[in-house]
Amino acid sequence: MFALLGTGAVVASAATGAPAPLRPAAAGSSTSTTTSTPAPSEAPPPARPVPTAATAASPLRTCSVADLAADPRLANFQAQVVNATTGEVLFDRGGDTPSRTASVLKVLTSAAALRVLGPDYRATTTVVAGSAPGSVVLVGGGDLTLSRTPSGEESVYAGAAHLDQLADQTIAAWQADPANPPLTSLILDSSLFGGPGWDPSWDRKELSDGYMPEITALQVDGDRDNPSRSTSARSGDPVGRAGAAFADELGGGVSVSRGTAPAGARQLASVQSQPVSTLIQQSLTVSDNALAEMLARLVAVKSGAGNTFESLQQSTVAGLAPYGLDTSGILIADGSGLSDDNAVPPSYLTRLFIKINAREGNLGVIFDGLPVAGGPSGSLSYSDRFTGENAVADGAVFAKTGWIDTGYTLSGIIHAADGTPLTFAVYALGDVSDNAKQALDTITAGFFRCGDNLSNT
Repeated sequence: MFALLGTGAVVASAATGAPAPLRPAAAGSSTSTTTSTPAPSEAPPPARPVPTAATAASPLRTCSVADLAADPRLANFQAQVVNATTGEVLFDRGGDTPSRTASVLKVLTSAAALRVLGPDYRATTTVVAGSAPGSVVLVGGGDLTLSRTPSGEESVYAGAAHLDQLADQTIAAWQADPANPPLTSLILDSSLFGGPGWDPSWDRKELSDGYMPEITALQVDGDRDNPSRSTSARSGDPVGRAGAAFADELGGGVSVSRGTAPAGARQLASVQSQPVSTLIQQSLTVSDNALAEMLARLVAVKSGAGNTFESLQQSTVAGLAPYGLDTSGILIADGSGLSDDNAVPPSYLTRLFIKINAREGNLGVIFDGLPVAGGPSGSLSYSDRFTGENAVADGAVFAKTGWIDTGYTLSGIIHAADGTPLTFAVYALGDVSDNAKQALDTITAGFFRCGDNLSNT
């Protein structure tokens, strides 16, 4: 019975899962102890990643100009708009692609001139004694504004020096020395600028249409037929025109030839141009090509890069370097922007105009020369600019215009409707016509309306 009861207890224990009772050890036997192995503990879960800093919120901008950017009049459209206070790019269409700028390039030429020449630099035209008896040398100093109009009468370049002033000084200095023979010979020295005077990429019709002269260090009135008109046909020989006009001021009866001044020659007379600061503003306001080329060539000479068109890439880019902006990809073929071979990305212009808007260094000179939409003068005051609904931006767009046969451009500063200062550059390139100007005005007025709410989509 004891055996049966013990077996039943074991069975019951197994059935219920309860531990079976231990049997008493037999006399004289050793007792063994069973040690149970503890269950392995679980590894703690990995720590959840925590951002080092909270992600800054960005505004959801809802003001779109996408339909304006799709205007077919803009052809191959490139643009960039930047908040000038924060530096944030608000709108971009190919903004980093270097492309031809047309006359907007004058902004770069002006910025380089302010760095290399300085705002107070003046170009000087001189007369020195020649090596032969009775001869004087008229030495061009690169002043394309020197005027053949009578003193007291303004040419298209207000405040320009006059040939009659130079002639009066020359005659007085010559006659002051009793040993001098009669003045019989005039030599013209235009060697400060190297040839050719016409860039191969320019359309020759610009000369006859009155937009560009041959670039020589000696000429008068930008070689215009009419010194009082901004757009006036130019001659094929600006040095000869200047020489003939000066010979007349000397009283006539002198022979005219070309050469160079002897080293160390005695100076008889000199006159100076307006300062660079004035020349820049005159150039930008009406987009004067001759002045821009004058400044670019003087930058090249002063920097030691050379005195030809080929030297402008080196001298202009080097002149821009101190502004601290990336100039990679910029190509400079001339100073005026007339060449298709120039290339500047819109993004460079928006960054440069941030500095212009802040008047860094002497860059306020450029701001003060920019045409103003609806302004009293300049290339944005014309009757076909910022008209109709675009007139909403009158007085708030300060920008340089540009036009060549293969593109229209506009770049500058917008004081937007919401008070945000914007910098912008817009290019309409390729198969364009005159109505591209109105399309550029329209999208610029769109930027004005949107301000900091401008969307990139």
